[in-house]
Amino acid sequence: MFVLGIESSCDETAAAVVNERKELLSSVVFTQPEHTQFGGVVPEIAARAHLEKVTSIVPEALKQAKIDFSDLSAVAASCGPGLIGGVIVGTMTAKAIACVQKIPFIAVNHLEAHALTVRLSQDVPFPYLLLLTSGGHCQILVAEGVGKFKRLGATIDDAAGEAFDKVAKMMGLGYPGGPKIEKYALTGDSKKYDLPRPMVGKPGCDLSFSGLKTAVRRIIAEKQDLTEQEKADLAASFQQAVLDSLCSRLKNAIKIFKKDYPNGTHLVVAGGVAANMALRNALETLASKHKLTFAVAPMKFCTDNGAMVAWAGMEHFLKGDSDPLTFMPRPRWPLDPTTNR
Repeated sequence: MFVLGIESSCDETAAAVVNERKELLSSVVFTQPEHTQFGGVVPEIAARAHLEKVTSIVPEALKQAKIDFSDLSAVAASCGPGLIGGVIVGTMTAKAIACVQKIPFIAVNHLEAHALTVRLSQDVPFPYLLLLTSGGHCQILVAEGVGKFKRLGATIDDAAGEAFDKVAKMMGLGYPGGPKIEKYALTGDSKKYDLPRPMVGKPGCDLSFSGLKTAVRRIIAEKQDLTEQEKADLAASFQQAVLDSLCSRLKNAIKIFKKDYPNGTHLVVAGGVAANMALRNALETLASKHKLTFAVAPMKFCTDNGAMVAWAGMEHFLKGDSDPLTFMPRPRWPLDPTTNR
C-alpha cells in the first residue's frame, strides 16, 4: 500500500510517499527562500509559491518512489491548522488526485502529523506524553491513539518557536531564528542575564513566553548595540530560560501522565523546536529521571515535511478512515476537540 502526503501549511512545499511497512520511499521538500528578507513568513507570498511548486513537487515524489498515480492507495494532505492560502493549495491538490484516481482522500491535522512522525522511525506505543512545540504551536498532550489526543496544557500567548524567531529578529540574527539562537548560545554564558521563567512553580501545564520575550527586548534596548559576545550570552540565557520553562511544565505533566496512564512509557517531543539539541538533551535527562523512554523523530523530520503527512495519512488509512471531498480546509484545528485553541 502506498500513501502520498502533501504539506503546504506554512513555507515548505513538500510531498512524500510511504508504505505500510514504515518505509519512506520518497521525500521532497522545497523551503521558500523569499521570506528571509521579511524576517518571517508572508502568507500571500507563501500561498503563491505553493501553487507554483506543488505541480512539480508531487510528481517528483512519485518518481523517486518509482510509482505512478495509479499505484496510490490513498492521498493525504495537511488540511489545517496553518496559513489558509497554503493549506487550500495542498488540500485541493490532494482532492484532485483522489477524485481522478478514485482513491480515499485523508484530511490530516498538521499537528497530528508532527505528533505521529516518531512512530514512522521508531516503535513508540500509545499512549505517550507529547511536547508539541513549533513556531505556531506549543502544547503538552497525551497521544492516546490515532486521532485521539488529550491536551494537558498549552501556551497562553506566544509559542516557543515564535519566541525564538522574534528574539533572533530583535538581536539582528535573521530568520529563521531557532537555529541562529542555538548557534550563538553554544559560545554564550547562560547565566549572564537573569531572565524570567514564565509559569515555573505554578500548578498545571500551561506555558507562556511573551514576558520572556519582553525581558529580552528591554535588555537589547538598554544595550543598544550588542557585541558578538553579548549576543552569544543573551542567546544562551534566553535559550536556557525557555528550556527551564518547558521542563518545569513537563514535570507537572509527567505526574498527571503517570497517574492517569500507568501503562504509558514514552516522552516524545515533536515540531520544529524539537530540532534544538539543547532541548533534546534536557528532555532526555528529564525522561530518564522519571523512568520514561525519550523519543524524537530524526532531525530532518522535525520541521515541516511531506513524510509526516504521508505517515499520518497511512495511520488513518490502516484504521479505515477517509474524508469526503467536501472537507473544508481549516486555519484552526485543535487536536483535542474539547479545547478551543
